Amino acid sequence: MDRKKLTASLLAVFAVNVLLICLFQAAPDAYAESWKRGSSGETVKKIQQRLSDWGYYSGAADGIYGSRTEEAVKRFQKKNGLTPDGVAGPATLAAIGLPSGSSGGSAGGSADLNLLARLISAEARGEPYSGQVAVGAVVLNRMEHPSFPSTMSGVIYQKGAFSCLDDGQFNEPVAESAYRAAREALNGWDPSGGAIYYFNPATATSKWIWSRPQLVTIGKHRFCK
Repeated sequence: MDRKKLTASLLAVFAVNVLLICLFQAAPDAYAESWKRGSSGETVKKIQQRLSDWGYYSGAADGIYGSRTEEAVKRFQKKNGLTPDGVAGPATLAAIGLPSGSSGGSAGGSADLNLLARLISAEARGEPYSGQVAVGAVVLNRMEHPSFPSTMSGVIYQKGAFSCLDDGQFNEPVAESAYRAAREALNGWDPSGGAIYYFNPATATSKWIWSRPQLVTIGKHRFCK
């Protein structure tokens, strides 16, 4: 190879490297596998917002991963049996409901499984196994219904949708049976009969929920349309 061709090849390699660096700097969220102090971007903002909603973080959701965000992540990790290193890696993101490298759309990824299992455990801990699967099925049925968000996190975090996000149960350790129930629901088992709501008749005070067409009762929960 003559000198001109060698120089041209080196310049081409250099240009590609510069382009990759520029792309990473322009959209770091697309390439990062974990977020830690010094990180920034939309994912960091979502982490802050979720932790704020659950009482772990009291700062502004500004998308800047500073010391306050790091401490909030550590508190969340300790509460959920994760290594309290203050780094929002794949396991922590999955527990928060913000999977690394995935977004929107249909359910089925590991992060969706973890999030659904956490919801099932919080809402149906102690219920019959089929009742746990039914709670998971309600989430999936809502994802397919035009009146609800189309994503797992959208349905679960919809304001006022599930009381466990307000009373602290969502942050409790996840029961092993909830993971199995989540898998069964994701694989298509629906003991609820297509329900998009459920309630406990012993505690429900809403006249509206009592007016919904009832499908089946499993344990303490009544499932309805």
